[in-house]
Amino acid sequence: MSVLPLVFTSGWASGINAYAVVLLLGLMGATGATDEVPQALQRPDVLVAAALLFLCEAVADKIPYIDTAWDAVHTAVRPVAGAVVAALLAGHDGSLPQLAAAAVGGSTALASHLVKAGTRMAVNTSPEPFSNIVVSLAEDLGVGTLMVFALFHPVAAALIAGTLLALGLATVGFLFSRIRRFWRRRRERRASRGGPGTPAAA
Repeated sequence: MSVLPLVFTSGWASGINAYAVVLLLGLMGATGATDEVPQALQRPDVLVAAALLFLCEAVADKIPYIDTAWDAVHTAVRPVAGAVVAALLAGHDGSLPQLAAAAVGGSTALASHLVKAGTRMAVNTSPEPFSNIVVSLAEDLGVGTLMVFALFHPVAAALIAGTLLALGLATVGFLFSRIRRFWRRRRERRASRGGPGTPAAA
């Protein structure tokens, strides 16, 4: 499908910040910057809801440990959003191409979400909070820039998104030891809050 590169990029971006994708696509379509955006994403109620949720994510995503809790909640939300956006971009209600687009968008969103969540666990092992802010801002900037680029150069944007996804998966693998350290510290904190009678963490 000719829309597949845009679907793939929107799926990658949805796994990082689904609300930013919906808001950006909707605004680009509503302002006439592109005719690639379906009307459903340009509705005022959709734009308002996406904007409010984007603001919530912009705050939660920059606070250590809160960002990990936010990611956990969005393990289902981001892949579903990626699938829905992909299906809307593909059009042709109920057709096989639309179902295929939804599958690509949802699975890509899940993969990039896991990269984001895993990276944040590793970042949260650092005692200072500034790395969370830097990583979050980089993610927001990357999503915004690549989605705008994808509307006008979908193939090139999909290649970039694919490269970023592959690098992200490799990075999570490299940081696996830090992720394990994060969970070990979390278990130790829970054990210490349980009082003297709580068994020590393994």
